Amino acid sequence: MQDAEFLACLVHRGHLNRAQAQAMLDEIRRGEALDALLEDEMGWSADEVAKLRRTRGGQIPEIPGMTVRECVGTGGTADVFVAREKKTNRVLALKVLKPEATRNAATRKAFIAEARLLEKLAHPGLVRCHGVARCSDVYFTRLEYIEGETLLERLDRGEPLAENDALRIVLEVAEALRYLQEQGVVHRDIKPGNIMLSKKGRVVLIDLGFAASAGEATSDESATGTVAYLSPEQARGGAAADIRSDIYSLGISLFHLVLGRLPFESSDDREVLRMQVMESLSSPELKGRGFSPHLHYFIEKMVAKDAADRYQSWSELIADVRTQLDGRDDLDFSVPR
Repeated sequence: MQDAEFLACLVHRGHLNRAQAQAMLDEIRRGEALDALLEDEMGWSADEVAKLRRTRGGQIPEIPGMTVRECVGTGGTADVFVAREKKTNRVLALKVLKPEATRNAATRKAFIAEARLLEKLAHPGLVRCHGVARCSDVYFTRLEYIEGETLLERLDRGEPLAENDALRIVLEVAEALRYLQEQGVVHRDIKPGNIMLSKKGRVVLIDLGFAASAGEATSDESATGTVAYLSPEQARGGAAADIRSDIYSLGISLFHLVLGRLPFESSDDREVLRMQVMESLSSPELKGRGFSPHLHYFIEKMVAKDAADRYQSWSELIADVRTQLDGRDDLDFSVPR
């Protein structure tokens, strides 16, 4: 790796600030050796510098017993890598906490708590967890590797789903969420980016970073979850964990899946939060693109502003959607000869 690229990696990964990197770049132009500068000015050992070069500033983790391959996903606090476990030859997904997130005690605690929660759960609609561990200053979770993509990746390519496909996915997500409810857990961050579709067609809910026990109140008045999918009560801040908020978020996700856009959009998150609370869902496309009245009904009931007007349980939602899908499957559209 060239020195300038290495410095950029160190800044990006939080090892140096821009001012430090610029000063070292000036020194390099005057003929100084970058590795020596890092040792002298940052107090890093030659081994530490070599490791940072080898791992692109810590971008590629080095974990004993693992052969880490490429990065396949990144989020606000963690990156996800494909890795092969040497002892078992098993391919895993490693969710690795970013260095800047590792330095935050609350973030570390939440990362570990999410992994330990996942470890206790067993459902085909949830990603399986094989434990959380620490190697030196690297915190990582070993997860089932799912070959596929998130629904958001598909939407970002401009590929909305057909109504039946979207409803089947919603049905499978609802089954996983009903299982979570039975375990006393509310997800609190339902969105297409947290729903994976494997190449074999399996629907898998991922990322329980915001999950909480049912009825658990948030510790402050801030909104918990992803702004575009928040229920009105979540958007106001301080809402207790409630499955009806997850039902709302799944309804917004269903809208997004079939129309390829969100119902409430703005470049200002505060404006989106205001719209979630104050504005009714406007969906003329649902009446004009050949969608069934049932789809319109499902979405409107799921995203009702008042939680009391939504589905009150996952079982109620599942029964409605399954009846609609089964009814369609029973129809014979063939033309008699």
